[in-house]
Amino acid sequence: MARHRDERIDQSVLAAVTALLREVGYTALTMEAIAQRAGTTKPAIRRRWKSQKQLVVAALAEERTGVAEMDTGCTSCDLVGHLEALRVGMADPALGNVLPALTADLADDPELRKEFLAVVWEPRREACVESLRKGEARGEIRSGLDIDLLMDLFAAPIVFRVLFGHRELDRKFVRDVVSGVLSGVGATDGDGLCEHVGP
Repeated sequence: MARHRDERIDQSVLAAVTALLREVGYTALTMEAIAQRAGTTKPAIRRRWKSQKQLVVAALAEERTGVAEMDTGCTSCDLVGHLEALRVGMADPALGNVLPALTADLADDPELRKEFLAVVWEPRREACVESLRKGEARGEIRSGLDIDLLMDLFAAPIVFRVLFGHRELDRKFVRDVVSGVLSGVGATDGDGLCEHVGP
Protein backbone atom coordinates (compact mmCIF):
# COMPACT_ATOMS: atom_id res chain seq x y z
CA MET A 1 0.00 0.00 0.00
CA ALA A 2 1.34 3.44 -0.96
CA ARG A 3 2.20 5.73 1.91
CA HIS A 4 0.19 8.91 2.36
CA ARG A 5 2.01 12.06 1.35
CA ASP A 6 2.96 14.14 4.37
CA GLU A 7 1.54 17.59 3.64
CA ARG A 8 3.60 19.06 6.48
CA ILE A 9 6.73 18.39 4.44
CA ASP A 10 5.12 20.01 1.39
CA GLN A 11 4.34 23.16 3.36
CA SER A 12 7.77 23.26 5.00
CA VAL A 13 9.50 22.95 1.63
CA LEU A 14 7.36 25.63 -0.05
CA ALA A 15 7.90 27.99 2.89
CA ALA A 16 11.64 27.32 2.74
CA VAL A 17 11.72 28.12 -0.98
CA THR A 18 9.88 31.42 -0.48
CA ALA A 19 12.16 32.45 2.39
CA LEU A 20 15.31 31.56 0.47
CA LEU A 21 14.13 33.38 -2.64
CA ARG A 22 13.85 36.53 -0.51
CA GLU A 23 17.26 35.94 1.06
CA VAL A 24 19.48 34.66 -1.75
CA GLY A 25 17.44 35.05 -4.94
CA TYR A 26 16.50 32.69 -7.74
CA THR A 27 19.90 32.00 -9.29
CA ALA A 28 21.60 31.20 -5.96
CA LEU A 29 18.83 28.87 -4.80
CA THR A 30 19.91 25.23 -4.26
CA MET A 31 18.19 22.00 -3.36
CA GLU A 32 20.65 21.55 -0.53
CA ALA A 33 19.68 24.86 1.04
CA ILE A 34 15.97 24.13 0.57
CA ALA A 35 16.23 20.71 2.20
CA GLN A 36 18.24 22.08 5.11
CA ARG A 37 15.83 24.97 5.71
CA ALA A 38 12.78 22.69 5.45
CA GLY A 39 14.29 20.03 7.71
CA THR A 40 13.98 17.30 5.11
CA THR A 41 16.08 15.60 2.41
CA LYS A 42 16.69 16.19 -1.28
CA PRO A 43 15.20 12.78 -2.20
CA ALA A 44 12.02 13.68 -0.30
CA ILE A 45 11.77 16.92 -2.27
CA ARG A 46 12.44 15.23 -5.61
CA ARG A 47 9.67 12.73 -4.96
CA ARG A 48 7.25 15.66 -4.83
CA TRP A 49 8.56 17.99 -7.56
CA LYS A 50 10.25 17.03 -10.80
CA SER A 51 12.69 19.94 -10.78
CA GLN A 52 13.81 22.93 -8.74
CA LYS A 53 12.14 25.23 -11.26
CA GLN A 54 8.82 23.47 -10.79
CA LEU A 55 9.29 23.81 -7.05
CA VAL A 56 9.80 27.57 -7.39
CA VAL A 57 6.60 27.85 -9.45
CA ALA A 58 4.72 25.86 -6.78
CA ALA A 59 6.05 28.17 -4.06
CA LEU A 60 4.97 31.27 -6.01
CA ALA A 61 1.50 29.79 -6.46
CA GLU A 62 1.24 28.98 -2.75
CA GLU A 63 2.36 32.47 -1.68
CA ARG A 64 -0.22 34.27 -3.89
CA THR A 65 1.83 37.46 -3.73
CA GLY A 66 0.07 40.25 -5.62
CA VAL A 67 -3.37 38.61 -5.71
CA ALA A 68 -6.18 40.89 -4.50
CA GLU A 69 -9.95 40.54 -4.33
CA MET A 70 -11.53 43.93 -5.05
CA ASP A 71 -15.18 44.95 -5.21
CA THR A 72 -15.68 48.60 -4.28
CA GLY A 73 -18.45 49.24 -6.81
CA CYS A 74 -16.08 51.57 -8.69
CA THR A 75 -14.18 50.15 -11.66
CA SER A 76 -11.28 52.58 -11.56
CA CYS A 77 -10.89 52.09 -7.80
CA ASP A 78 -10.86 48.32 -8.23
CA LEU A 79 -8.32 48.47 -11.05
CA VAL A 80 -6.01 50.71 -9.05
CA GLY A 81 -6.33 48.24 -6.19
CA HIS A 82 -5.47 45.28 -8.40
CA LEU A 83 -2.49 46.97 -10.03
CA GLU A 84 -1.27 48.34 -6.72
CA ALA A 85 -1.36 44.79 -5.31
CA LEU A 86 0.61 43.64 -8.36
CA ARG A 87 3.10 46.48 -7.92
CA VAL A 88 3.61 45.69 -4.23
CA GLY A 89 3.86 42.00 -5.06
CA MET A 90 6.51 42.71 -7.68
CA ALA A 91 8.44 44.68 -5.07
CA ASP A 92 8.62 41.51 -2.97
CA PRO A 93 11.94 39.75 -3.78
CA ALA A 94 10.09 36.42 -3.74
CA LEU A 95 8.34 37.49 -6.95
CA GLY A 96 9.90 40.61 -8.45
CA ASN A 97 13.51 39.48 -8.24
CA VAL A 98 12.60 36.00 -9.42
CA LEU A 99 10.49 36.89 -12.44
CA PRO A 100 13.22 38.08 -14.85
CA ALA A 101 15.36 34.95 -14.47
CA LEU A 102 12.37 32.63 -14.29
CA THR A 103 10.95 34.14 -17.49
CA ALA A 104 14.04 33.01 -19.38
CA ASP A 105 13.60 29.47 -18.04
CA LEU A 106 9.92 29.46 -18.99
CA ALA A 107 10.85 30.24 -22.58
CA ASP A 108 12.87 27.04 -22.78
CA ASP A 109 10.35 24.80 -21.01
CA PRO A 110 6.81 24.82 -22.50
CA GLU A 111 5.45 22.51 -19.77
CA LEU A 112 6.79 24.74 -16.99
CA ARG A 113 5.50 27.84 -18.79
CA LYS A 114 2.02 26.32 -19.00
CA GLU A 115 2.10 25.48 -15.31
CA PHE A 116 3.34 28.97 -14.36
CA LEU A 117 0.57 30.65 -16.34
CA ALA A 118 -2.07 28.37 -14.80
CA VAL A 119 -1.10 28.50 -11.13
CA VAL A 120 0.80 31.78 -10.73
CA TRP A 121 -0.37 34.24 -13.35
CA GLU A 122 -3.97 33.20 -13.96
CA PRO A 123 -5.20 33.86 -10.37
CA ARG A 124 -3.91 37.43 -10.67
CA ARG A 125 -5.58 37.87 -14.05
CA GLU A 126 -8.88 36.32 -12.99
CA ALA A 127 -9.28 38.64 -10.01
CA CYS A 128 -8.84 41.66 -12.28
CA VAL A 129 -10.98 40.22 -15.09
CA GLU A 130 -13.86 39.92 -12.63
CA SER A 131 -13.57 43.64 -11.86
CA LEU A 132 -13.52 44.48 -15.56
CA ARG A 133 -16.65 42.42 -16.21
CA LYS A 134 -18.45 44.10 -13.32
CA GLY A 135 -17.39 47.47 -14.72
CA GLU A 136 -18.81 46.49 -18.08
CA ALA A 137 -22.06 45.40 -16.44
CA ARG A 138 -22.30 48.78 -14.63
CA GLY A 139 -21.76 50.61 -17.91
CA GLU A 140 -18.39 52.05 -16.83
CA ILE A 141 -16.54 50.19 -19.58
CA ARG A 142 -17.79 49.93 -23.14
CA SER A 143 -19.42 46.58 -23.81
CA GLY A 144 -18.05 44.09 -26.31
CA LEU A 145 -14.37 44.85 -25.71
CA ASP A 146 -11.75 42.11 -25.61
CA ILE A 147 -11.28 41.58 -21.86
CA ASP A 148 -8.02 39.68 -22.32
CA LEU A 149 -6.64 42.58 -24.33
CA LEU A 150 -7.75 45.02 -21.63
CA MET A 151 -5.97 42.92 -19.01
CA ASP A 152 -2.76 43.07 -20.99
CA LEU A 153 -3.10 46.83 -21.44
CA PHE A 154 -3.39 47.30 -17.68
CA ALA A 155 -0.82 44.78 -16.48
CA ALA A 156 1.88 45.02 -19.15
CA PRO A 157 3.31 48.41 -18.08
CA ILE A 158 3.75 47.16 -14.51
CA VAL A 159 5.48 43.95 -15.56
CA PHE A 160 7.60 45.78 -18.13
CA ARG A 161 9.02 48.13 -15.51
CA VAL A 162 9.70 45.21 -13.19
CA LEU A 163 11.57 43.28 -15.88
CA PHE A 164 13.71 46.19 -17.06
CA GLY A 165 13.78 48.55 -14.09
CA HIS A 166 14.23 51.52 -16.40
CA ARG A 167 11.79 53.83 -14.60
CA GLU A 168 10.33 54.16 -11.13
CA LEU A 169 7.37 51.94 -10.35
CA ASP A 170 5.23 53.73 -7.79
CA ARG A 171 1.57 54.27 -6.96
CA LYS A 172 1.39 57.34 -9.19
CA PHE A 173 2.45 55.22 -12.15
CA VAL A 174 -0.30 52.72 -11.31
CA ARG A 175 -2.88 55.50 -11.24
CA ASP A 176 -1.57 56.94 -14.52
CA VAL A 177 -1.85 53.54 -16.21
CA VAL A 178 -5.44 53.05 -15.05
CA SER A 179 -6.41 56.58 -16.02
CA GLY A 180 -4.74 56.31 -19.42
CA VAL A 181 -6.35 53.00 -20.35
CA LEU A 182 -9.80 53.93 -19.02
CA SER A 183 -9.74 57.17 -21.01
CA GLY A 184 -9.73 54.99 -24.10
CA VAL A 185 -12.10 52.22 -23.07
CA GLY A 186 -14.45 53.95 -20.61
CA ALA A 187 -18.12 54.34 -21.41
CA THR A 188 -17.58 58.10 -21.79
CA ASP A 189 -14.50 59.97 -23.00
CA GLY A 190 -12.00 60.86 -20.29
CA ASP A 191 -13.54 58.73 -17.54
CA GLY A 192 -10.16 58.62 -15.80
CA LEU A 193 -10.17 57.85 -12.09
CA CYS A 194 -13.14 58.41 -9.85
CA GLU A 195 -12.94 60.80 -6.93
CA HIS A 196 -12.79 57.94 -4.41
CA VAL A 197 -9.30 56.83 -5.47
CA GLY A 198 -6.73 58.33 -3.13
CA PRO A 199 -3.37 59.81 -4.12
